[in-house]
Amino acid sequence: MTELQYVGDELGLFAEVRNWKSYWARQLQPFIHGDILEVGAGIGANTRFLDHGVRGRWVCLEPDPELAARLSSDLSEIGSNRSYETVIGTIKDLDERKEFDTIIYIDVLEHIENDRKELGDATALLRANGRIIVLSPAHQWLFSPFDAAIGHFRRYNRATLRNITPSSLRLERLFYLDSAGMLLSLANFLLLSQSMPTKRQLQFWDRCIIPVSRVLDACTFNRIGKSIVGVWRLEQGVA
Repeated sequence: MTELQYVGDELGLFAEVRNWKSYWARQLQPFIHGDILEVGAGIGANTRFLDHGVRGRWVCLEPDPELAARLSSDLSEIGSNRSYETVIGTIKDLDERKEFDTIIYIDVLEHIENDRKELGDATALLRANGRIIVLSPAHQWLFSPFDAAIGHFRRYNRATLRNITPSSLRLERLFYLDSAGMLLSLANFLLLSQSMPTKRQLQFWDRCIIPVSRVLDACTFNRIGKSIVGVWRLEQGVA
């Protein structure tokens, strides 16, 4: 399977982890500018956290028609200067003449079998000095029944993300988030031993563990964590 895969209601379940979304969104916002492409936008749960209100086009790319319909409805309720557009499909369905300043993958790249080709196709849509931003689950040794159940092909670390860097991009930032969550997983696999975490487990993680991670991540200089962020930049004049 090469496309995004959704199982059950995990998108709705994870839509409620507001502390976590606010945390990583603040880490990513300095790199987001101009016209945006959000790949695998789902139900738009991440869009409202990422959009910090500046003007420009925001294209939400979603392969599931039912989710895309819900996405369009929900985006209309966001008060923003952005011009939102919902496109049904994957990145290969986009016209290559459409150019973006930022392309975002939030918990999406791990669902795509040929991740190297995906980033290459995304690069073709970038303007000079544009960025690709990826947030994904970290560490293959944490791969669990939950990962398998929701269609993950892999989890990433620094080396594996570096290895899929397109030749025309420069890796600008590479760091981990949620160190406390990783330590919790090491201790008892609270969130990873089941095919799907419960709402109560997610609430505990979001309300109690993420505030600890905010402090620990800064103390460890983002060297450990349960999620990883990669930011690539297309240099001026590079095609």
